[in-house]
Amino acid sequence: MTEKNSLLCNGKHHEMERFIETCLLLLLYKETGYGYALMEQLNYFDFSEGRLNISTLYRRLRKMEKEELVVSAWEESSKGPKKRIYSITDKGKEKLAKWIQILKSRKSKIVKLIDKYDETVKTSH
Repeated sequence: MTEKNSLLCNGKHHEMERFIETCLLLLLYKETGYGYALMEQLNYFDFSEGRLNISTLYRRLRKMEKEELVVSAWEESSKGPKKRIYSITDKGKEKLAKWIQILKSRKSKIVKLIDKYDETVKTSH
């Protein structure tokens, strides 16, 4: 993890878990998925295998299933063993929408802070 990422994520494990959950809900909103494919898709959000392992992902999916945010079923595969396929529920879609609203609000505040910082630094030189 880079120094910059370490600074931003230090002591924020629970917030990172919520972010992973939100990313998973979005991926499952688009289409059903199984663990390893979801793991690959999380790379888009900068979750590499070094930052997230498959067992952590499956624990998160089981927790989400207990919370009725996702459902799963076993699916036969012509290329190997059965796979557990996950789908988002209506409750999961509602939670995703709420989290996106929260993130949009935070983004707006962060942009204002950065703009003010840039303005302050620019005028102080």
